[in-house]
Parts: sequence; C-alpha cells; structure tokens
Amino acid sequence: MFAAVTVFMFVCLMTTAHADHHHHPCHTPNMTGLMNVMNFKGEIKALGAFTYDTTGHKLRFRSNESHPENTSLGLDLLVFFEEGIFYEIDSKNQSCEKKKLHCKLQPLDIPDDSKFHGTLNAGSASIEGEGVKVNVWRGKFSDGKGWRGSYSMSATMGCLPVLTIYFSEATPLVISVMEVEMEIKDPDLLVVPSFCHGQPLEETPEGTVNSFLHEFV
Repeated sequence: MFAAVTVFMFVCLMTTAHADHHHHPCHTPNMTGLMNVMNFKGEIKALGAFTYDTTGHKLRFRSNESHPENTSLGLDLLVFFEEGIFYEIDSKNQSCEKKKLHCKLQPLDIPDDSKFHGTLNAGSASIEGEGVKVNVWRGKFSDGKGWRGSYSMSATMGCLPVLTIYFSEATPLVISVMEVEMEIKDPDLLVVPSFCHGQPLEETPEGTVNSFLHEFV
C-alpha cells in the first residue's frame, strides 16, 4: 500500500505544476503523528511515531513501537537541529549516544531557501472530499562535508508536509506523514532523558556523516 501511494505521489511531484513565483516558504506547525521512511524500491526503512517542535527545532522519532514492521529499523532519535546534536536512545537498556549533527536539514519543515515549483491536486479537484491541494517546493542541501543532494517537498495549503522525496549520493528516500495532529501531545518526549545527562559528544569516525537522513541509509 505504501509503495503504491509513494509511486503515485512521486509521479505527481515530478509533473509540471502551475507556478507562482510570489510564493514564499511557510513553516509547519507543531505536530504529532506517524512517519514512514521508504527507499525507491518501496521497502519500508522505518515506520513510527514522531513529535515535532517547529519553534524549538526539535524532533523525536520512535520506530518499531506501536506500528512494528519486520523490514523497518528500530530507532529512537531525539534531534536538536538548532544545537546541531542528536541522541540515539535505548530506553530498554537506559543508555544513549550523543552525536554531532552534520546536516541540519529538517525533514518536516520547508527550508527558507526552497523554490516554489507549483500547486497541484492529488486526486480530484472537482469532487468534494476526493482531492488534496498541495504546494510543491524544491531545493538542494549539503552537509558541508561533501555530501549533497536535492529534494522535492509537498505541503498542504496549511503547510502540513505530506510527502518529501530526497535525492542524494546515498540511497534516495521518501518520507511521508500520516495521522497528523497539530499539537505536541507529550512535551516530555522532546526532553533529554535523565540517563543521557552528562553524556559526552562522541567522536565522528573519518568519512562518516551524521544526519537524520543518514540513519536510514
């Protein structure tokens, strides 16, 4: 099912839409929901719950918990984009790893330097309740260490992200969100667990790039 939806949205996003060059990137609201990460083969890399703080630039993503998938990674990530660090958390063993974030690209927000590509209707624009109108934004990103790529992001008129396609030198990824609520339902999820306090920043091995996207490559 996810593969079929992804292919459909991929075709939509790659088509030429009506462009309006007066559009400026909006910013997503606070959100709680489900996030699905796939590769271009339709394989689910991770599926789980997320909490996103748009003002504090914080993201918590926990996969393989309430919606386990045999093919998905078991991850618990707490990302502080503004500070440039993130934690890999193991609540079961009360342990964590603190790492430097090389690429601060936020998967649930439209970057300020994004270029508006156009507006399109997924589904039907003429039948009430049978279509979703989205704006499509495109841009490029880099981590400053030689790793770079581009993206195509679709968002509703209220700036809720629907689907983002990332093209990079590594495995291309597709990120989609579902069951979104425009609130932070559990603020404690965005707080560093007590057993992670005082955790030293790990040294990054030569040639390694740390980013949210790289966790799924």
